[in-house]
Amino acid sequence: MLDRSQVDAAVYRVAVAAFTYYPDRPEAEPGYTLDEDLGWCLRPLQRLPHAELEALRERIRVLITDPGADRQGFIRHLKSLADPGVVNP
Repeated sequence: MLDRSQVDAAVYRVAVAAFTYYPDRPEAEPGYTLDEDLGWCLRPLQRLPHAELEALRERIRVLITDPGADRQGFIRHLKSLADPGVVNP
């Protein structure tokens, strides 16, 4: 289970990565990789089981690269993983 600050951090990171991504970015910015952004986005969620992290990795990949992806569903899902009574463990 996550605390709200971890959920908020992940949502923020996904938003920044999605906002700054564009299809030609790997060519325009040598050294940039989508995998780096994915790792950064997942860092606050490391307490989750491996299978959940891998599913989220693929979901976040779509959220970053597809401007039409359902971000609200992602946010609801992350909030469902948080303990409502815990702000910081």
